[in-house]
Amino acid sequence: MLNYVHEIPTKLYFGKGQISHLDEILRSLGKKVLLTYGGGSIKKMGLYDTVIDILKKGGFEVTELSGIEPNPRIESVEEGVRLCKENNIDVILAVGGGSTIDCSKAIAAGVFYDGDLWDMVASYHGTLKALPLVDILTLSATGSEYDGGGVITNLKTHEKIGNSYTYPYASICDPTYTFSVSKYQTASGTADIMSHIFEGYFSRTEDSDLSDHIAEGVLKTAIKYLPVALKEPDNYTARANLMAISSVACSGIPQYGKQDTGWPCHAMEHELSAFYDITHGIGLAILTPRWMRFILEKDPSCTWRFVRFAKNVWGLDGDDEKALAIAGIEKLEEFFAQSGIPKNLTELKITDEHFEEMAAHANYGNYLKDAFVALTNEDIVEIYKACL
Repeated sequence: MLNYVHEIPTKLYFGKGQISHLDEILRSLGKKVLLTYGGGSIKKMGLYDTVIDILKKGGFEVTELSGIEPNPRIESVEEGVRLCKENNIDVILAVGGGSTIDCSKAIAAGVFYDGDLWDMVASYHGTLKALPLVDILTLSATGSEYDGGGVITNLKTHEKIGNSYTYPYASICDPTYTFSVSKYQTASGTADIMSHIFEGYFSRTEDSDLSDHIAEGVLKTAIKYLPVALKEPDNYTARANLMAISSVACSGIPQYGKQDTGWPCHAMEHELSAFYDITHGIGLAILTPRWMRFILEKDPSCTWRFVRFAKNVWGLDGDDEKALAIAGIEKLEEFFAQSGIPKNLTELKITDEHFEEMAAHANYGNYLKDAFVALTNEDIVEIYKACL
């Protein structure tokens, strides 16, 4: 078990009705608020009106930035920074899912960044000086409500880059705000949650039992409650459990004491989103089983981890370790298919046209040499092809 240092400065308000704390949270941070949100779903569900009513009654000055994209773009970051500077914003209030929160983190840091904002995104760094950020979560997926990172896309250069910006000062996580999320987005978000776990769980560190048991618990919770949420969208228990594991999965907690893996599936999926602007969780769900099969064949010494996954997550058993490992992968693939997730990239009208360029980006500087199983550019191309 490796050494680790971990701090999560975010105060998380979880449960029904926690928006009642919004005024007191914002009041301690300032009066001029930049309200950020996406394509208008918060207006359809009535949350926008609730937020505006609280802000007006509290005497806050509100500037709005709407239309933040599902894969947030650098242009939205630039516009947000412009609005913050022009209106002397004190605090950013992000209402939405991970894309809105990610974009808002980059805006919060970009206000103080001296230089081109894409340089801020593309040059790796730790958390930066930033405006305070508060969020109201409406989608269980990325975990951005409880971490310091964000992912920003530049469609002009076909780049989608994750980096550190700032932790939210506070996050309001009310599961009822996810009742109206579509089946497609619910399944996609859960695939994203599970992928955050996979990226740390499939590690060479064998003796961090706490991390492994937490990870397995998160996966089993996702497997139990996604089907319930798909069948009963307003089932509070299902939505609450999915929202809770969303925050935990990407918080760093399930990776305590474990070797960093470079998050290979995320590196590969970011290229799919950068080139084709697809839903992040869908790309991850398609990639992950193919990545699993590939590395199992490339390096059989990793079989033990897949055996543990099959036994502890899926409850499978058997004496043939290779067969057991493959059975666990098949169960995952079946779970995603039953959740309504597309089975391959061909369904998304993606061809092999850019695979070599995408692989070079994903493995820039031999980035994935220290993954659970090291990947070359050629390996990544093969995994992409297996997804067609």
